[in-house]
Amino acid sequence: MGNQLFDLTGKVALITGATQGIGFAIARGFGRAGATVVLNGRDKAKVERALGRLKEEGITASGCIFDLVKTAKMRECLAALEQERGHIDILVNNAGIQRRSPLEQFEEQVWREVLDTNLTGLFLVTQQVARGMIARKSGKIINICSLMCELARPTVTAYTAAKGGVKMLTKAMAVELAKHNIQVNGLGPGYVTTEMNRPLFTDEKFDAWVRGRTPAGRWADPDDLVGAAVFFASKASDFVNGQILYVDGGILAAL
Repeated sequence: MGNQLFDLTGKVALITGATQGIGFAIARGFGRAGATVVLNGRDKAKVERALGRLKEEGITASGCIFDLVKTAKMRECLAALEQERGHIDILVNNAGIQRRSPLEQFEEQVWREVLDTNLTGLFLVTQQVARGMIARKSGKIINICSLMCELARPTVTAYTAAKGGVKMLTKAMAVELAKHNIQVNGLGPGYVTTEMNRPLFTDEKFDAWVRGRTPAGRWADPDDLVGAAVFFASKASDFVNGQILYVDGGILAAL
């Protein structure tokens, strides 16, 4: 029974921002659990490289190329995907960007870029995919949150604001969609060795701070997020809704 609870065979999972890092690790994890995975990205070449890696492992995968902030193209691609696949059972909202600047120097255009991608884009993709889930009375939505949903650091004002919004949007979506048998939950990574965090983990001083601040004494690898993601995507979480699970090595538990 335990294996059946986490079996994703027959499910179609769309993961945004899935060409590398956390998104790719989750896509591969879903594929290994039996799902057909659809990788989203803005760069066709990167999507094709990521698909090649998955297909070498025998994972059934395809691509869906669009930019979250280009709404018309996004809706067109998702409509075509629904028609082609017949259903999207799992949505992972992973795509996001980071821009760093002191608060007093943060440019309005950059602020809007971060909010549009990390929060508004997530909402619009979910809105589109949720319509099919509502019609089928079934679905799993996983929003990639952050430690910045709970805590703040200098120079990441827009990212912190966006991720705080994602936390509450997750809860709002869960409340509205639960009656349709759709579960919406958030996955909150700690400090992870992704390309977006390269300026941090290659900084000796910051690297030492993260290792000292994290009770586990290390950075997370993207694969550390996979188990929690499979849980949220599977039957095992059918009565779990509106929750944020932090996979952070214990950071939020420690003073």
